[in-house]
Amino acid sequence: MSRGEAIVRFDAVSFEHGANKPILDEVDLSIRRGAKLVLMGQNGAGKSTLFGLITGAHKPDSGTINVVKGVSIAVGRQVIPREDLTLTVRAFFEKCFPKKVYDIDPRIDEVLEVVHLVGHEKVHDRIIKTFSGGQQARLLLASALIQNPDLLLLDEPTNNLDKAGIEHLTQFLKEYKKTVVVISHDAEFLNAFTEGVLYLDVYTRKIESYVGNYYDVVKDIAVRIEKENMKNAQLAKEIQAKKDQANKFAYKGGQMRLVAKRMRELAEDLKEDIVDVRKEDKTIRQFVIPAQEDLMGEIITISSFSMMKNHKIVNRTAHIKLKKNNHLLLAGPNGIGKSTLLETLARGDSKGATIQKGIRVGYYRQDFSTLNFEHTVRQALESAMESSGERIYEDRMRSVAAGFLITGELIGTKIGNLSEGQKGLVAFACLVLQKPGLLILDEPTNHINFRHLPVIAKALDSYTGAMILVSHVPEFVKQIRIDETFDLDK
Repeated sequence: MSRGEAIVRFDAVSFEHGANKPILDEVDLSIRRGAKLVLMGQNGAGKSTLFGLITGAHKPDSGTINVVKGVSIAVGRQVIPREDLTLTVRAFFEKCFPKKVYDIDPRIDEVLEVVHLVGHEKVHDRIIKTFSGGQQARLLLASALIQNPDLLLLDEPTNNLDKAGIEHLTQFLKEYKKTVVVISHDAEFLNAFTEGVLYLDVYTRKIESYVGNYYDVVKDIAVRIEKENMKNAQLAKEIQAKKDQANKFAYKGGQMRLVAKRMRELAEDLKEDIVDVRKEDKTIRQFVIPAQEDLMGEIITISSFSMMKNHKIVNRTAHIKLKKNNHLLLAGPNGIGKSTLLETLARGDSKGATIQKGIRVGYYRQDFSTLNFEHTVRQALESAMESSGERIYEDRMRSVAAGFLITGELIGTKIGNLSEGQKGLVAFACLVLQKPGLLILDEPTNHINFRHLPVIAKALDSYTGAMILVSHVPEFVKQIRIDETFDLDK
């Protein structure tokens, strides 16, 4: 198989994901051997669904998808399925193969070295859920790499990864000799190794192909929109001129009426030349997370905490006191215990922490497990309003939801059926309705469209309650007022 040969080809492929949820409309697409591409598009546009079509997990409604015979495909997914969280590492990797692999342990060791997830202890019998979010992200990547695929599909691989993890993954992908398609909203990461962009347009349901990195694509799209707008402006000017001439000649009577009729026909002909200007992804509206009223004194005090050091749990002392309008950044590498600390704080059972009685805690988890996946979006939003003591007003709920692009049928959709990015937007809508006094956020940029991040950062920057934030995205953190940084590793 020669480099540059098309190993995946879509011919006039259309697909609907459930009733009235069109994803693709007669799409033509080629993925060539050795290419390193990024797949971009709005939250909910269907990027992960496209991966499912490539792997055969979904079948097209019309058109054909051809994968060259013998080409192996592996997917590094966004999150570990809930049913896999209770598996051992060995059992988790064994599920990657259709047949039993007898030399699985050394292969696991080799691939964990690649993703930089190594330690002194043997991890083969360790349960998946005991790993941190960042470590689970590395396990997901490793589960794809262990298959040594010809086509590697990575779905948001940098989510939960710390700086070292992202650098390690970037270097690996630069050196990877086979075909890679990556879904990601991390422009810096993508620009380091990609050579082309596949853009899934949520409005036209077409896939646009571009050469170059993300910044090249943004520039190309901006130029295209400017040209389309200029063309339409010129046509509008000509159309108005023809109409003005028609009106002028119509008053003169006789043969001039025929000329007027011709001018109107020309104006109508010109209207047909007006092009649909390419629509950009919608951005969520500016929003505020209201703080609980009448906040006074120390909202939370942390005097001690537990962390992982050399694969052992150790206790450390701390002197953290957060009052109204205090923002704390919790830092440290993957696996040190940041998420565990946030979870115990949110539950109120952290032995070394005290939360003032009556304080409402708004908790944004990186896996969205604070949301009931069996509930509809409406039920989640109503529950958030009830927790704040506010009566359920339909108009208020729908207004907040619409600001996060949650409209129409999405209100009645089960949380579990949403894309990961849409779950994140629902979680933020719930925080707005909950009005917390203490806001705890664990990697709030995960899965979120890059266009939304400045809006979210502005809302967190202006939050007037007490806030504890964990984020490995420095560009995001820079936009938020941080009063104190607590590094668990130091």
